[in-house]
Amino acid sequence: MTAKDGTGRPLAGQFCIDIVHTRADILDMIETRPSSSDETDTSVADRRAASDVKGSINLRIGADTRQLIDEAAAILGKTRTEFMIDSARREAIDVLLDQRLFVLDAGRYDAFMQALENPPKPGPKLRSLLRRVPAWQKP
Repeated sequence: MTAKDGTGRPLAGQFCIDIVHTRADILDMIETRPSSSDETDTSVADRRAASDVKGSINLRIGADTRQLIDEAAAILGKTRTEFMIDSARREAIDVLLDQRLFVLDAGRYDAFMQALENPPKPGPKLRSLLRRVPAWQKP
């Protein structure tokens, strides 16, 4: 749901479109989402409990890459592990957001919502595609 002004038009100049609960999931991953006392979703609770379990990742890297990481970590006052975890986590969040979150200005948002509300009627090419047997179901 988008906030509207007194005329019914969306507020502000940019809008984020979020696919299903992706933004909430990503915020959970970066642990900035405030917890709600009335939250009853067990899948969220299960994810949080599972994320508390620590594991290890073993990497084989070249000496030059290790030295580069060590120098960067030292500049930030972090251990190699802290630096690698922070960097990998930040990159993972960026990748997920790049795939699932996009920002639109007001005009493009209106066009996007119009397209969602008024999809084109199926044409002959779409009907033909839907009649085809998928490759994974062919003998």
